[in-house]
Amino acid sequence: MSESAFTVADLGGTTLRIARYGTDTDAVTDVLRTPTEGIDRHPGAPVPELQARVVEQLTELAGRAVERHRSSALALAFAGPVTADGRVTAAPTVWGGRGEPLPLRLLLEERLGLPVVVVNDLTAAVWRYVATEGEQPFCLITVSSGIGGKVYRAGEVLLDAEGHGGEFGHWTCDPAPRAPRCDCGGRGHLGAIASGRGMQRAARRAALADPDGYARSRLARGAPDPSRLDNRTLVAAIRAGDEFATAVLRGGLAHLASAITSLFTSIGVRRYVLVGGFALAVGARYAELLTEELQRLGCFGLSAEQIGTMVALGEPDDDHGLIGAGRLLVARRTVRQAVTVR
Repeated sequence: MSESAFTVADLGGTTLRIARYGTDTDAVTDVLRTPTEGIDRHPGAPVPELQARVVEQLTELAGRAVERHRSSALALAFAGPVTADGRVTAAPTVWGGRGEPLPLRLLLEERLGLPVVVVNDLTAAVWRYVATEGEQPFCLITVSSGIGGKVYRAGEVLLDAEGHGGEFGHWTCDPAPRAPRCDCGGRGHLGAIASGRGMQRAARRAALADPDGYARSRLARGAPDPSRLDNRTLVAAIRAGDEFATAVLRGGLAHLASAITSLFTSIGVRRYVLVGGFALAVGARYAELLTEELQRLGCFGLSAEQIGTMVALGEPDDDHGLIGAGRLLVARRTVRQAVTVR
């Protein structure tokens, strides 16, 4: 086993990524990407079965990677709230319903025979941006299968010991009885409305509500049948400036902007870094449209010009959780060593 390399993993609702993190290079290599054995691949399966599938998948693939990397520890970024001792309390985009808390850190340590750190995927990803954002507080927001955000302030990610905090993808922004259903089972949650999955469903609903408008849009060229519309077609239309597709996106962004203004007025965070497959696929246009919504709503005490500097895109890759997990593991080991020296 070597302190020059750790194995890092990032398990999301769609994809599991596993890689080698070099402590000397601060980079990831040997990246494996594979579909997550969750509700995406096994819709309708009960929560206990999906939990077992995910644990088995992690054990097998991470175990192989640990041997290849000759690593001394594993850091896992997980798409759901995680307690301080590594228990996963919910995973709507991975196994849907809440289910029983899963002691994932303990299970992996027992099966792999090495120290394991399990944190929320956004908590891990935050550590990728700590150095570039400097001392100012910031919120990292992911828009992918779901929506989440974590605030970094005064040297730490703001969470309680039970993992609560930053799950505003499950904020109920639409209280209507027939509001879109979230993967967690609730209705009207921000993630159900403004995530990549939510935007795809919203575009399909808009097509059914306005078939003539859909037929005139670029979306109809890529998907004449709205039920077959995918996010690749939606993203391409938004990037091309299609009015129908852009209007759909604006509908979701209005709710996301409302969440951000609430966070700003509550604790004064003025910097928001966007990551996640959907947001980064749309690219600069996503940040522009979100900024416009923020300016439309207003942030109490800020001018339109000041609001215009609040939003930025993260790095254009899907390595946020991997690199962040590696940096977090290094930081924790450094602190432990310092305490031991004292």
